[in-house]
Amino acid sequence: MSRSSEKIKFFACSANRNLAGNIARVLGYQLGQSDVKTFSDGEISLKINETVRNSDVYIIQSTSPPVNNNLMELLIMIDAMRRASAGRITAVIPYFGYARQDRKTRARDPISAKLVANLITTAGADRILTMDLHCSQLQGFFDIPLDHLVGVPVLARFYKKSFGDLSDFIAVSPDLGSVSRARNFAEKLNIPLAIVDKRRPKENVSEVMNIIGEVKDKNVILVDDMVDTAGSLTGAAEAVKKFGAKDVYACCTHAILSGPAAERIEKSVLKELVALNTIEISPDKTMDKLRIITVEQIFADAISRIHEGLPVSVLFD
Repeated sequence: MSRSSEKIKFFACSANRNLAGNIARVLGYQLGQSDVKTFSDGEISLKINETVRNSDVYIIQSTSPPVNNNLMELLIMIDAMRRASAGRITAVIPYFGYARQDRKTRARDPISAKLVANLITTAGADRILTMDLHCSQLQGFFDIPLDHLVGVPVLARFYKKSFGDLSDFIAVSPDLGSVSRARNFAEKLNIPLAIVDKRRPKENVSEVMNIIGEVKDKNVILVDDMVDTAGSLTGAAEAVKKFGAKDVYACCTHAILSGPAAERIEKSVLKELVALNTIEISPDKTMDKLRIITVEQIFADAISRIHEGLPVSVLFD
């Protein structure tokens, strides 16, 4: 039986219910009926309230903070679908937590990203759909097919529409790890590229050393995959300002915004931070400088193509 002849169903855990509902509606569906609750001792209780037998099931859940709770919800729902004889189970993970723990940096370090990949596979997922993994090599951690969407085209279209003439803009990578992403962004907008050279003396702390490239008298767009505590981002913004930049903007795919992030961004020289809604922003993290762009359309297009057995790579442009 072809995939297109199987019934498609969408389910959401707790982390991305708004995005999940919008994705389903774009494709002409409603979210499946399910209940996710927590017992008094912290254990997760989950119930699927409709049949999924032989259905092509898509479970939408970011493993964003609270990371461990959201990850466990996802694993339990995958297991429930497998035991209910779903035809195929695709875990749609707009933001993949633990992605930064992708290698051993010291003796006896775990590689937690690989462990999480194994857990999702063992739970019963047949396929993964995600966006902007912290390192693209993480795709190789999974022993099942993985479709990796990129946020740069969405962000580039936003800036083209917002500013039109970008002749006095420059894309800046806030660190060496984001150079490829920033270069791709710069190429799509046909603007130059600069790089912030920094060192990280300890976790969530960074020091800017130099700017590679010319930012003087340019409007800067800092490009990163995620903003966590915002220390690196606001530090990079201050640095390019000191090197003569005019207005400083920033964009990212995943707005984690943990700890002092919101306060740092509000007090920084940044004019605006544009982020995609791969992570649902809680009311206490909303701010005047934060602008959210929805990714429901690109995820809906990807799911439609996966269901019909068509290539997803056309969405990268």
